[in-house]
Amino acid sequence: MERTDKTPASRDTAAGGPASDKPPGKNGQNPQSDKKPATKPSVVEIRPVAGQARMKRRHWGLVASFLAVVLLPVSAAAIYMWGFAEDQYASTTGFTVRQEEGGSASALMGGLADFVGAGTGSNAEVLYEFIQSQDIVNKIAERVDLIGHYSQNWPADPAFSIWPGATIEDLVWYWKRMVRVSFDQSTGLIEVQVRAFDGATAQRIAKAIIAASQEMINNLNETARRDSLRYAERDLAEAVERLKSAREALTAFRVRTQIVDPEADIQGRMVVLNNLQQQLAQALVDYDLLLLSTDAGDPRRQQAERRISVIRERIREERKSFSTDSVTASGQDYPTLMAEYESLRVDREFAEQTYRAALTALEAARSNAARQSLYLATYIQPTAPQEAEYPNRFMLVGLVALFALMAWAIMALIYYSLRDRA
Repeated sequence: MERTDKTPASRDTAAGGPASDKPPGKNGQNPQSDKKPATKPSVVEIRPVAGQARMKRRHWGLVASFLAVVLLPVSAAAIYMWGFAEDQYASTTGFTVRQEEGGSASALMGGLADFVGAGTGSNAEVLYEFIQSQDIVNKIAERVDLIGHYSQNWPADPAFSIWPGATIEDLVWYWKRMVRVSFDQSTGLIEVQVRAFDGATAQRIAKAIIAASQEMINNLNETARRDSLRYAERDLAEAVERLKSAREALTAFRVRTQIVDPEADIQGRMVVLNNLQQQLAQALVDYDLLLLSTDAGDPRRQQAERRISVIRERIREERKSFSTDSVTASGQDYPTLMAEYESLRVDREFAEQTYRAALTALEAARSNAARQSLYLATYIQPTAPQEAEYPNRFMLVGLVALFALMAWAIMALIYYSLRDRA
């Protein structure tokens, strides 16, 4: 069979119709040729479905590190806390240092008791440091067998016990763990919490702390009394010597000048000067009366004038003698004499005041030494615990878990940070 290959135009012609029913466009072109070609639709590529996730080596390493860094320490801490750690009982006590309030005697002394007493704020700070010192540990160890008690669970509980052969330095370090001291500087209150493996021992140690603290306060009292008396007696002796020297110097001045009181001597001379001035005034009045009742050649006028002249000359001589005439055998004048006398008198008055103040301070020191000025005021008696409050197992295990988890997270972040940079 013969195959005929016809084009669309030939097929249309053969069918007896035109090649196209639409008339040709302008310039004989087909109107379909003016349209733009259609754009191809966008194709969305769909990736194949991901397979099932699988653990890789780094994931297993992360899980292993979590087990080693977090779970194992937390488990070990929990096993130790509930399996090996012994119960601890806490006895609490509170006290402060108080000073006896001064009464009317202190007020009459003008507050001099403050100079011979000690402040309570510094004493409380001294007591706070004393409770944490080696001295109090030695004193408590004489009353309570600290090493025997705190080493009874060794080595079953090494974290909260002390080894039997501990030195005094080791015992002081362990003491600061088992005896917690809090101090309020604003109020001077001291609170002490003593932990032991039984309640009776904890209370005994707390009572021993109060007794040792009271002894220390008594020693401070005794030292303060002794020092205040010694200082007051020394000040009084110095004041007596100063007063004696001042009086001896004044006596030597009187013997040398042969004048008991220069002020009294001057006052005597001032009396003479005042009398001369009164006589001058009276002579002037008489002279004025003579001028009114006598003639110019009357001899009474001349006599009155000579009297007035003599009185004035005597007044000038008296005034001049205050600054120029020597009044002592050594040739001292009044200004030099008065300056020396005033200096000696001021020294004597100052020595007398110092003596009176030293004598008052000595009386105050003796008054304070006769009574207890400092004492230990206990506002919380040592409690007798009935239930073990320590160690706080949940808190300690929680802290171990927290720090272990933080360490593991930091290490994991560092590892992945380095891995991403590689």
